[in-house]
Amino acid sequence: MRVLILGIDGYLGWPLALRLGKRGHEVIGVDNLYTRNAVREVGSDSAFPLPEPEERIAAAKKILDVNITFYRADVKDYEKLYDIIQKHKPDAIVHFAEQRSAPYSMIDVHHANYTFINNITSTINLIYSILKVDPTIHVLKMGTMGEYGTPNYDILESAFVEVEIKGKKDKIPFPKWASSWYHWSKVYDTYNLMWANKVWGLTITDIMQGPVYGTRTEEIIDEKLRTRFDFDEVWGTVVNRYCVEAILGLPLTPYGKGGQTRGFISLEDSMQALTILLEHPPNQGEYRVVNQIHEVLSVSQIANMVKEVGESLGLKVEIQHVKNPRVEKEEHYYNVESKILPSLGFTPKKKMKDEIRFMLEDLMPYKSRLEKFKHVIFPRTDWRKGRS
Repeated sequence: MRVLILGIDGYLGWPLALRLGKRGHEVIGVDNLYTRNAVREVGSDSAFPLPEPEERIAAAKKILDVNITFYRADVKDYEKLYDIIQKHKPDAIVHFAEQRSAPYSMIDVHHANYTFINNITSTINLIYSILKVDPTIHVLKMGTMGEYGTPNYDILESAFVEVEIKGKKDKIPFPKWASSWYHWSKVYDTYNLMWANKVWGLTITDIMQGPVYGTRTEEIIDEKLRTRFDFDEVWGTVVNRYCVEAILGLPLTPYGKGGQTRGFISLEDSMQALTILLEHPPNQGEYRVVNQIHEVLSVSQIANMVKEVGESLGLKVEIQHVKNPRVEKEEHYYNVESKILPSLGFTPKKKMKDEIRFMLEDLMPYKSRLEKFKHVIFPRTDWRKGRS
């Protein structure tokens, strides 16, 4: 299978390229390296030093015998994206080329606008490029469980749901109530892809994934093959952030009451799930929504887990709840239906507690590097201020 990964330089894009290449698939990647620059913009950097893309690709060839074709390009450039798709005619395209940080989108009007322009433009460009080259190409778009919000009912694994209003029944897209400009941009991506499926019969997997954590996959066997690892308050997911706080002797910082509950999945299990979905595409012309989570935990439960594992490794770890900079429910119902991935053979291999130990062990040698970024770990982006 020939797979084009848009956003190959990212936390998920790079290990997915290694996984697919190792399994014998042909991999082409596109990235404009925006995330590297945006992370530096907020005063942070990846915990692990990242070689330039060309160096990473050379290392993948030398260490894993994996060949990757790379283009340094912006997916907002329709002509460039079309040319790449036309040249390689992939069987599947993975769409990771989006601004992926909720806090980043909430900094001010400029960051909000960038998030919408980048994410929606890239998706529309992808739709029209596929229409022009080959409408049978399978699109795997990375959505987010955050599109749904935290409703007081089960989150079904369904694109549509039947409703009744004043005695009249109809089907509508499954309700979504996002919690940041980033998450709303993902909702609109979903609607745009659903529309493209309805009008032109495009084949789409829209994967709603929970927060991903971890430093390792089966292919990351050398320092030169590491994926990026973000930990600051803008770009770092909660598990990754806690682990760096533990390494630096900073208190772990659950926001507010700490009852915010989500479905988490390890980096390794995410790679397994994404690979399964690519190797088992939906029927031609089908729009398939997939909920991808593993362990459902609150941010306080995760903090206690990091504290326990950290102390077993000789770290002194404290927990200090801080004012929540976000606008979100801090205690809520959360139950997610997930049937498609198990039906395709997906079996999660990793438990968060075990992975936290590996994460701490992998991060410890970089403590002096992490020390330089202490000032960007605690929350600074207040979503209520709405700066312009």
